Parts: sequence; structure tokens; C-alpha cells
Amino acid sequence: MAKQPMLKFITVSRDMPEKRLPNLRREDFNEIYAEYADEKAKEQSSRCSQCGVPYCQTHCPLHNNIPDWLRLTAEGRLKEAYEVSQATNTFPEICGRICPQDRLCEGNCVIEQSGHGTVTIGSVEKYITDTAWENGWVQAIKPHSERTESVGIIGAGPGGLAAADVLRRQGVQVTIYDRYDRAGGLLTYGIPGFKLEKDVVMRRNDQLAEGGVKFELNCNVGVDISFADIRAKHDAVIIATGVYKTREIQAPGVGGVGLERAIDFLTVSNRKSFGDTVEEFESGRLNAHGKKVVVIGGGDTAMDCVRTSIRQGATSVKCLYRRDRANMPGSQREVQNAEEEGVVFEWLSAPKGFVGDPVTGVMVQKMRLGAPDATGRQAPEVIEGADYVEEADLVIMALGFEPEDLPTLWSTPELPVNRWGTIKADYITGATELDGVYAVGDIVRGASLVVWAIKDGRDCAQAILENMGATTAIAAE
Repeated sequence: MAKQPMLKFITVSRDMPEKRLPNLRREDFNEIYAEYADEKAKEQSSRCSQCGVPYCQTHCPLHNNIPDWLRLTAEGRLKEAYEVSQATNTFPEICGRICPQDRLCEGNCVIEQSGHGTVTIGSVEKYITDTAWENGWVQAIKPHSERTESVGIIGAGPGGLAAADVLRRQGVQVTIYDRYDRAGGLLTYGIPGFKLEKDVVMRRNDQLAEGGVKFELNCNVGVDISFADIRAKHDAVIIATGVYKTREIQAPGVGGVGLERAIDFLTVSNRKSFGDTVEEFESGRLNAHGKKVVVIGGGDTAMDCVRTSIRQGATSVKCLYRRDRANMPGSQREVQNAEEEGVVFEWLSAPKGFVGDPVTGVMVQKMRLGAPDATGRQAPEVIEGADYVEEADLVIMALGFEPEDLPTLWSTPELPVNRWGTIKADYITGATELDGVYAVGDIVRGASLVVWAIKDGRDCAQAILENMGATTAIAAE
């Protein structure tokens, strides 16, 4: 009888890939986790309990067939594992790196609930696809036949790229319009290299370009080309712009020198990683070197900012968040990584105003958690008389993102938006009230996760294909 390769969670402990020491990883923007070796990937995959109701799969937005590709990995059938993984996910090596697995698949692992420590799903997912690239298993985009229909996609982020991949594999003519000089959206310019090295993203961009997807970069819709012209050129249009407008704070001192937006800070840092010459960095404006940095916010963008500041050589980095650690929206794994690297978190702290111009400090008011708000979370309340000033040379606002006013920017008042400014679209197909116009990702959901954008892009592409009469089931080969 063949030896049982699975159900080893009782005898085999959870073991993440080796993490570089904090003093070493502070010095560069390389990814902090090493790759699994083949035997270690098999070992950790073998811990899967192959449960009858796989909550890991249920809580994955893409409903990836996680138990099957874990079993195939444990059995040494890596090519098959990759094929199963790729069947439901356009970019598994990206999701394996940046998905908050502790809140999704791994956080709902059955053996985690029983106290044995979750299967390291994300690390195995990353290993499978990295191995597939190394061995040439990732197939080029080669449609069996070309179609005459064309689709224009506005936004080269994860939602737009995922839709382009699905459509192009079925022979649809695809053009992506994006305001930046490189495709990838936040994958390229919003997420630091220590979480997602840029060659991983560029490799996928190259695959799409080589497969026939046309990229119109440095193209600002509403300025360089009108939305109406894009609609006229294509049989369907997908809006996948994401949300990039920074939430503002109203407080004394706002607008002074030294108060910066998180997206600007991260974009400049990522441009430097590409080797670009960036004036805002060279001048010191968006460079944390030698500065006391305060980041305001508690999400993953705030974690990206504090960890980037450390690597740029800040003399101190503090993060202010108005709730406590248990109630912060960002990944707990990222908080731990930041603390290891020297970031100090000031919980239950909120900005009241800013001192100096250029800024020299943040007026901080201490908070406590009171009664639950409309969302069910305990609402922060000010503790009177507990204010203090936190010294700062650079303050980075990471308070979240809102949609830009697309109907005005694109001179398209008929574009349907809700009271928050996100586009009204069907959550499955992405269809809007405008004929042939679809929308996916954050511009529909509000600021959300990359994995949700990928799902939206794939689902929307499938709906468009069905409307065209191309009912072939989607699968990124």
C-alpha cells in the first residue's frame, strides 16, 4: 500500500520559509522570505488535513482549489499542482506573496482552528508558480483563433490585467490604457519590493504584451484621450482604474511642508527601485533618510510606508493608529515584520494637528475604545488632557483611498456612481447601466484586496466573452 502523503499536521509542525534577519533586510528592498526547498514544500503541504469542507477554499475570493494543489505538491507532482492553481488564479505567484492569508485561506484553515497551526498555503502557492516559471511550464498566450471584437481596458492594475489575460487567450483584441509609464498599477508602484519584487510583475506584463495585448502607457484618460473616444474604438470597455484619491484629514497645520500622501511616497520609492531618477527623492522631499518619520494609519499601506522609511534610513519611525492592535485593519504579520525592523507603534493615538511649516511635530491626542459604532467596531474616544507632541520631520498620511470623480474628469456625467463615488456595476459581471461599459475592482468595491480585483477582472471577462458568444470556460493556461 502506498504511504499516505497527507494528514501529517499532528507529527509535522508548521514551518514558514526562512525569514532574513531584521538587520539585514532593513538594508535593501529585497523580499524578506526565502523560497521553500522542494522537500520543505512537500513536507508543509503534507500537513493539509484534506477536510471534507475546505474552509481555506471557501474563504479565498477566487475559490482556489487549495486542498488539491497541496496534495499534488506533497506527492511531488508540481506541474500538475501549478496547473490546478493557475486554473482559477491569473497571478498565483503574486497572491502567494501579498494576499493577507492570515485573514483569508490560512486564517480559516481547519487544523489552525484545532490548534495545530495553519498550513502555509501562501508560501506553497508562491513556490509552485515560481517553480513553474523556472521550468518553462507557464504557457505563452496563444489564442487558437483571432476574434474581430476588441475590448479597451482603462487601468493596468490587477483587475485590468486579469481581464486582459482571459480575453486575449480567447482571441479578443485587447488594448490597456494607463496613466503610468509601466503597467501593473499598485503592483508596480504601490507595493514595495520587499513584499513583491518588481521582476515578478514585469514578467507578467511581458507575457501579456508578447501575447498580443496592446499597452497605451503614459495615457491619461480625459486628457490624452477621451472616454467617449475609447468607447467608440472598442466593442466593450472595462473601467479598472482603482481608487487613488487620498482621504484627507482636517486639522490645524494641514498643507504644510513635510506632510505627504502615502501613494506619492511609495510611488517615488518604487521608481527608485527601478533605477529611475526622481526629483522628489533627490531633493529630499519624499526621502526618509535622516528624518524622524511619523506615519498615520493602520492599514497595509501604512505598513508599507513605515517599512519603506526604515529602509531609506530614517532615524526613527513611528506609526499612529487610533484603535488598538487587535482592531487594526492591516495584516498582523506585517505589523510583526515592522516591529522586528524597528518601527514603534503608538496605539490609541490620533493626530489633532501639526506643528511647524516645515513640519516639526504632530499634535497627538490619546484615545480609548468606547461603544461599538455602526460597523460593530468599538469607536475611539478622545481622552481629555492626554495630548502631547510627537517630533517629526516627515509625516505620511496613510488614511485610505477614495475614488476620483470620474464622471467629471472624463466629461461623462452619465457614468453611474453611488454616493461614495464608486461606479455602480453588477458584482458578478461588472456590467454598468451604460451599454458595453463594465467596471471591476476597487473602483466598484472601494479600496480592497488585489485578489478581489483579480476575481472581478476574470468574472467580467467571462461575461464579455459570453456576450460575444465565446462560451469557452476561462482558464489561464
